[in-house]
Amino acid sequence: MAVGLPPDGGLFVPESLPDLSGRLDTFARLGYPELCAEFLLHFATDIPAPTLRSLSDRSYRRFDHPAIAPLKRLAEKLHVLELFHGPSRSFKDFALQLLGNLYAYQCEQRRETINVFGATSGDTGAAAIHGLLGQPGTAIFILYPEGRISSLQERQMTCTGAANVFALAVDGTFDDAQSALKQIFADSGFRIRHRLSAVNSINIVRVLAQCVYYLHAWLRLAPAQRAELEFVVPTGNFGNVLAGWLLQKMGVPIRGFRIATNQNDILYRLFTSGTYRIDPVRPSLAPSMDIQVASNFERFLYYNLGREPARVRAAMETFKSTGCYVFPDFDRDTFTASRCLDTEIPDVIRRVYRDYGYVIDPHTACAFKEIEPDRSSVVLATANPAKFPDTLRAAIGIEPTDPILESLKSLPLVKYRLKAEVGPIEKFITAHAV
Repeated sequence: MAVGLPPDGGLFVPESLPDLSGRLDTFARLGYPELCAEFLLHFATDIPAPTLRSLSDRSYRRFDHPAIAPLKRLAEKLHVLELFHGPSRSFKDFALQLLGNLYAYQCEQRRETINVFGATSGDTGAAAIHGLLGQPGTAIFILYPEGRISSLQERQMTCTGAANVFALAVDGTFDDAQSALKQIFADSGFRIRHRLSAVNSINIVRVLAQCVYYLHAWLRLAPAQRAELEFVVPTGNFGNVLAGWLLQKMGVPIRGFRIATNQNDILYRLFTSGTYRIDPVRPSLAPSMDIQVASNFERFLYYNLGREPARVRAAMETFKSTGCYVFPDFDRDTFTASRCLDTEIPDVIRRVYRDYGYVIDPHTACAFKEIEPDRSSVVLATANPAKFPDTLRAAIGIEPTDPILESLKSLPLVKYRLKAEVGPIEKFITAHAV
């Protein structure tokens, strides 16, 4: 957890995955914070169990729904898993509230400071910042593509008034920011000198924490629905769906996953053709998925290639040098994929509102484009629709509001413009690190 990224430029994965199949009845009796702690005890072997339970309980106190992750029924076989009741109003809060508390615990135990560094295509930055607000001994630096996230997403990062928060608006795309971030973490001297730790989903703690809401939802369905269940997951960086897939590998009998992309559809093209090929990023109505290099896919590839790091390294080198890789066969029975163009998103929002009286954000709309009526489905609702007022107003004539988001509109923005290059970013971190 302390580093987030290994020094060789790859990604951490668990040494082994536990078999949870014999504990599911026990898990079903637990509330969300308790379930999170019991799940993570299989991985966080260096944290005493009572401490982890206390940290988990503290992490979900700022969620404004008693169920933390409410599962809402829209039709006989259709449910929505609402993941936007945390302080930043996105699914990223589930991992980043916990990670913020883990970082604070680490600083206290080691009597040292830490500088948290991440890149965002929209929601990660706000959730990471809100996970670290008020945490002693920390500073947080978040890169985001200038002009390519929603205005409210930007305000969530730039209007905190916190002295330990640095929102860095960079020229280019999220992929440019992510590339600079990975290069900086690969500079071991700089990373060690400034005690950098990753906050993106390239940090394995984030992925493991996200496994919990899949497990929580699965446990709340009737047994007959569990048997045929498909989770429908809006995703750009592959981390959200990877969490569910890892849970399946731990013995939870989930039938499958549908990867729902926007018009930046590298994952859709991969799972329908077997070819992983970069295209230019096109700004969209679902900006958190405006990604062409899905960094968490490297972890899936590790398992797909027999857990052989040398094969993963060769595949990633080919991809980095050519922008394309044709992968061997993988389990298309477990994964299906769909894509939703910008021209289609408003229509999907209108249809869901008409058919179910339910308001969804543009990312969740991508998941609703194709629903199989004969299969039990749980759609992951990843963001509060109030974060995208312009799109909702144009689609259904309603502008949903949220008191937390409304309070940001009158506050001044504090951000720093930088080039998406290693030199300027490292210089800024050096000047402001704790």
